Amino acid sequence: FLVLSLTVKPQPGDLIEIFRGSYQHWAVYIGDGLVNPGAGAYSMMSIVCDRARVTWAGFWDVVGTDEWRTNNILDDQCEPRSADLVVQEARRLVGTELPYSVFTSNCEHFATDLRYGKAQSRQLLLDLRAAAIVSVGVLQDGGVTCSRRRNLY
Repeated sequence: FLVLSLTVKPQPGDLIEIFRGSYQHWAVYIGDGLVNPGAGAYSMMSIVCDRARVTWAGFWDVVGTDEWRTNNILDDQCEPRSADLVVQEARRLVGTELPYSVFTSNCEHFATDLRYGKAQSRQLLLDLRAAAIVSVGVLQDGGVTCSRRRNLY
């Protein structure tokens, strides 16, 4: 992972990807801090919560000691909205409560919707692809095991 040094500063409207062990948390940099849906920020509560309050916090209060990078993930596919519009919309949402789902409305969906006007989660797509590959592997192994057992009897 690329970790930004203290001398590199994100620009307002940038998406910030924060590496939290087995998952990534996403937030939007608005110049004086980060805006993000609070359900997924530091806990696995996002799995059981169906609502999240949009919060503002200082950059380092959100990032902590975790690795992070600016990752405007869809810039090569989508035209980003103006930084002013992203920041204005992010500030407007602070304090509101939004639907939250790990699968359909997570922090990456929130961040990409603000920047591009299009909610997407590549993290989820990658997780689903990995799960599908593992499932196929398990099914194939199961099939091999069954055929071997048939041959033994």
